[in-house]
Amino acid sequence: MQEITDTARDLMADGRGLLAMDESIGTCNHRFKALGIPGTEELRREYRELLLGTPGLGDAISGAILCDETFRQARSDGSPMLDLAAKNGILVGIKVDAGAVPMALHAGETLTEGLDGLRQRLDFYFSRGARFAKWRAVFRIDEVSPSRGSLDANATALALYAGLCQEAGLLPIVETDVLMDGDHGIQRCYWATELALHAVFHALFAQRVDLTGVLLKPNMVLPGADSAEKDSVQEVALATVQCLLASVPAAVPGIAFLSGGQTPELATAHLKAMNQGRHGTLPWPLTFSFSRALQGPVLPLWRGMAGNVAKAQQALLERALANRAAVAPAP
Repeated sequence: MQEITDTARDLMADGRGLLAMDESIGTCNHRFKALGIPGTEELRREYRELLLGTPGLGDAISGAILCDETFRQARSDGSPMLDLAAKNGILVGIKVDAGAVPMALHAGETLTEGLDGLRQRLDFYFSRGARFAKWRAVFRIDEVSPSRGSLDANATALALYAGLCQEAGLLPIVETDVLMDGDHGIQRCYWATELALHAVFHALFAQRVDLTGVLLKPNMVLPGADSAEKDSVQEVALATVQCLLASVPAAVPGIAFLSGGQTPELATAHLKAMNQGRHGTLPWPLTFSFSRALQGPVLPLWRGMAGNVAKAQQALLERALANRAAVAPAP
């Protein structure tokens, strides 16, 4: 557990955050296709090498969450992709869930799969250099969701995953993603997020997971994407912090937010507002674990062309440093 808690401390240190680059092959190819980039293994490798090899990225990014393909890939020079992260001072983690599938008898709700064979997979990843893992549970909001069945089933799966991670020496990142889809207001999101967090921590306790060796990756408390409500940055920050204070034990060593479909600029603004004036007053540090809110400007600049690598890397570094500035206290 000491090594696991050391990993948690290192990931949360100095206002740095995490780069989530764990998109499945299908999701990555879909994003490529939208920009006319062929969905080949070679181009996926080049793109992920671009991300991990961004000069200076370790100044703002403490860890990178990889998918299995990237974890096993070699760079263009034949060296392991993981070495590139290490040279940038970035710890490597791995997404280990198998994705969300429709849940039986719960129309519109999902259950995340991937527990079969997980113990063996975690041992392999640890032996190859991974020091943390991630599992995502997805909750939707509508007139009847999230249901108790969905909450309990996904929370139990997250807790079983977290226990297996700690057994293998890996720090578990527990991701609770209450989706922005819908026209609900911010109070409905608060309610659903609080329900999800309570269910997850109850399950973690039941499975004897040591909370000092767990990082939480939650959504921010936001109105739905189609909501008529237009809450201010300060209102979102206040609602999110209040929800976390009501739901997350102080033993948890850190919280790293997902961006959940927000624009890169808005996600950074919310993160800054949550941290502003609160350093030392919250039981846990708040940082970022963004995917599209970091990568969003990168793909359109790169477009699969070697000559665009430098400017794409500069865009990634600028977004990463902007988020670190949003987290770090003013001098």
